[in-house]
Amino acid sequence: MKIEDYVLLIKLNEVGTIRGTAKVILISQPAVTQRLKYIEEYFGEVIFIRTPKRLIPTPSGEIIIKHAKLVIDHERELKNRLAESGKEIQGTLSIACSSLISQRFLPAILGEFTAAYPKVAIDLVTGISEDIKRDHKKYHVCIIRGEKLKETTSILLFDDPLYIFDTEAFPDDRLKERPLISFKSDDSMHELVDNWLYHHQDKIKPLKTMTVDQIETCKQFMKQGIGMAVLPESVSDSMMDSYPHIALEVEGKRVTRDTWVCYQEGIRKLPQVDHFIRTLTSTQFLPQ
Repeated sequence: MKIEDYVLLIKLNEVGTIRGTAKVILISQPAVTQRLKYIEEYFGEVIFIRTPKRLIPTPSGEIIIKHAKLVIDHERELKNRLAESGKEIQGTLSIACSSLISQRFLPAILGEFTAAYPKVAIDLVTGISEDIKRDHKKYHVCIIRGEKLKETTSILLFDDPLYIFDTEAFPDDRLKERPLISFKSDDSMHELVDNWLYHHQDKIKPLKTMTVDQIETCKQFMKQGIGMAVLPESVSDSMMDSYPHIALEVEGKRVTRDTWVCYQEGIRKLPQVDHFIRTLTSTQFLPQ
């Protein structure tokens, strides 16, 4: 059995279908089916019952999947120990990163890091900050938006001011009534916007709210005149000169979306983790 076989079992259990797993790990369905057949023959047990909707682990399968997770954890721990004891920077670096940061900033940061430390294997997961916070102990480093993780060491990377954009002007002398377009984010982002709207209900009134899946879709809808959109500066700096906008302020204070790097105490003993955090904290995310 190879480590890849144990990874495959865990992915099959998580995704629930052979087709979906094949898409996630980027190999063909027949190859996944053939590999599962080999694993079942190796253990002499049926691991999954195939139903029309998903794969269901058998009792033996549950035991084997639990074993697979232990094998992978032990392998990762061994690699980390070797990386910690070795002079050359290597080993695995597991990162969970906010989708916005992964799209806007992470490619350049990882490009710089992997060029400097080519033997470090990057294990990256991206998603909504709330989901990352829930599973933060699975990763060496978490890059999140909103509130910092209280049970970790957290370093503020940058404040991201929020603006509301539209293709139509924001008048000072009358109520602006327009649809509001929002993008899928965690609750803390929506709370910032709702609080600001509450304090400015005499100036701006959303007629209805449309929610789209990604921030880029939100931007394009706004640019087509479909409605207003609240966007952080990090993804809207090129729009400042082209579209009417106002900065979000409450009682004279700018409304910002904070970005943090969070990690467990002691994890920086791993050289690859320490060097990555150094790279992050030396990055200038927004123009001064």
